Amino acid sequence: MTASTTGLFAGLLLTIAIVTGGWLGLLLAIVLGGGGYLVGGHVGGELDLTALWNRRG
Repeated sequence: MTASTTGLFAGLLLTIAIVTGGWLGLLLAIVLGGGGYLVGGHVGGELDLTALWNRRG
């Protein structure tokens, strides 16, 4: 299992622990899952998020 997948599961599990049910819970699960995927991918070396911060024209 890659680091980004682990981050995705961690974000989703945190969401389940914090919020249960409703549309807000679904949206929060998507946002935290996506954030966990991005952070896990960056830590694992699969994604380069520094390019997003250095895009100043």
